Amino acid sequence: MEGDHLLEARLTDGNSEILMAVRSGRAIRFEEDKVRPTGRGAIGVAGIEVDDKNDEVIGMICVNKEDKSRTVLVVSEKGYGKRTPIDEYRITNRGGKGVKTISVTDKTGKLVGILDVTEKEDLMITCKSGLTIRMPVNGISEQGRATQGVKLIRLDENDEIAAITKLDKLEEENGNGHAISEAGSPIPGPVDQEPQGDPDPGLDPLLGVEPSGNED
Repeated sequence: MEGDHLLEARLTDGNSEILMAVRSGRAIRFEEDKVRPTGRGAIGVAGIEVDDKNDEVIGMICVNKEDKSRTVLVVSEKGYGKRTPIDEYRITNRGGKGVKTISVTDKTGKLVGILDVTEKEDLMITCKSGLTIRMPVNGISEQGRATQGVKLIRLDENDEIAAITKLDKLEEENGNGHAISEAGSPIPGPVDQEPQGDPDPGLDPLLGVEPSGNED
């Protein structure tokens, strides 16, 4: 397909579940066996519907519903992020629009990354300006999938997040109990752990999720 390119490839065990996310802030969860085996040169099957020509898939993760140690971490281009329990993403058929995974606003910018993480890992954020920051995953708050998250990093006016990745947690600590980076400086946590703004209208104010039967 013209303009398309390979974004992710993952090894699975035959019993995995797939989460795909798009820039407009939606994600879809479906069972691996919904994707039929094809030849390596085939175009494949539809995973998620994009909004328009400016929307695109930004990432894919494979999860195991029995693994309760992992959460879904999402980050927006203007430095907002959060962790959400996998169970908040209902299982559907592939090829649909999915559900909201982050509330995209002018303040947050579009979604740029999705990862499955544990509290024993670190998050590495790389900005378009070349700035890189590493922080512990357990310092990022867990919130409902329809919220916009918390500020993870302060960016200059014209800067944006370029990429995120997860790393094994650094074990070495200084005398104050902070993890030490490879450069010898403490690893920072998120800038602000308070949720930024109210959830979308119609959401449960305590959980930040849509009432049953009214999913985006």
